[in-house]
Amino acid sequence: MSSNEHTEHHLGHIVPFKVYLNIFIALIVLTVVTVLVSQTVDLGKWNILLAMIIATAKALLVILYFMHLKFEDVLTWVYAIFPVALLILLMGGIFIDNPLRMDIQPAEVTDTLPELIAAQEAKQ
Repeated sequence: MSSNEHTEHHLGHIVPFKVYLNIFIALIVLTVVTVLVSQTVDLGKWNILLAMIIATAKALLVILYFMHLKFEDVLTWVYAIFPVALLILLMGGIFIDNPLRMDIQPAEVTDTLPELIAAQEAKQ
């Protein structure tokens, strides 16, 4: 056994610069699309869903290429997907809950502070 076998280093995944450049351009384009859609398109309640879809696409690009998850083993994928699944579950609950809430208006306050103080003093 030579000493080179023990000192061999794993340099990771070598990805061509063009791939990183394309991902960077895609992130810039998606950011511009997000800004344009938020300022020009009024989808009502669906604006937040569209923004979340675009943000998810951008996050996936960063996670897959810049964090090199694309090249990892299955166990690392499980550790990465589990918190995302929990996040989707919690946000799904919010998206289900918000439209079903009733519009409850706060009670009107008709008494003023001086009247309340006078009523307290009259009791004593």
